[in-house]
Amino acid sequence: MPIIKHDIFINAPINVCFDLSRNVDVHRETTSNTKEKAIEGVTVGLMENGDTVTWEATHLGVKQKLTAKIIEMEKPYKFTDVMVKGAFHSFTHIHEFIECGTGTTMKDTFTYKSPFGMLGVIADKLFLEKYMRNFIVNRAKELKRIAEKK
Repeated sequence: MPIIKHDIFINAPINVCFDLSRNVDVHRETTSNTKEKAIEGVTVGLMENGDTVTWEATHLGVKQKLTAKIIEMEKPYKFTDVMVKGAFHSFTHIHEFIECGTGTTMKDTFTYKSPFGMLGVIADKLFLEKYMRNFIVNRAKELKRIAEKK
């Protein structure tokens, strides 16, 4: 089961980073290359503990839907979302925020299990883990850009 970890320093207050990270509108902006849009559940604004959102997006040339639920939230330090329906067998995404001087370190830990047993494991090694790492890193860079403009 791949585990993708990524840390980024953002020159913005912790509450700004936390709120941007759980904002559906900002998520759409930071994932414009996959044309993500919220189609069910929370479709605008800030997500809270227990909320779900269904995203429609194009990944690896395939249009798909994925429903995620926030299962834990400790404002403004941490929230966790999990896939409840979608292309993966499962995933858990932990978002952590640590105050560092005048800014915030944002830590992503994304753990997933691919579908299709051994074929999924092979897909992870060939391309999927790299694709997901790039997705997480690029989204973090976009969040940083937005937060530092505020």
